[in-house]
Amino acid sequence: MMKIPPAVAVPARLVPPFLIAPFVSRIFFQVMRAHPGLFERLGDYATKRFRFRPSDIPFAFVIEPDKPRITIVRDDEATEVDAGIEGPLVMLLALLEGKLDGDALFFSRDITVTGDMEAMLALRNALDDCNIDLPSDLGTSAGPFAPMVRGIANYVRSKALGKEATGWN
Repeated sequence: MMKIPPAVAVPARLVPPFLIAPFVSRIFFQVMRAHPGLFERLGDYATKRFRFRPSDIPFAFVIEPDKPRITIVRDDEATEVDAGIEGPLVMLLALLEGKLDGDALFFSRDITVTGDMEAMLALRNALDDCNIDLPSDLGTSAGPFAPMVRGIANYVRSKALGKEATGWN
């Protein structure tokens, strides 16, 4: 499983979150358009705040499903959330797509989950039900470049995940 190399992660500390916010928001809302019922599946947990903290980059992402909104913060910035998950970025993205077994990663301590476990399980179940495919979802907004975007994204995903890219569920 690939991790973001320090040669990329260390200089990223110089990048203010507001510079990457438009890019991250665009991806977030593209996925929301492709899977409109995602946050509805959360039920009462839609009002919870979720923090996703990649351990290999200096940013964290706070998702507020009921807004819907994503906020990018520094990884060390104190942010009040109800539930959080931490692990390598590639692993978190693979979990988003259901490519890896979250239980196995949790019990092997490859990821750390904190806060409201019921809320996190509700989110995981909602994600599993949506069958998110990031290359396909990103390609949808690329117009005539969609095949190229999908191809590149699929290639990057297969290289980042290696043998684990086939998925578990």
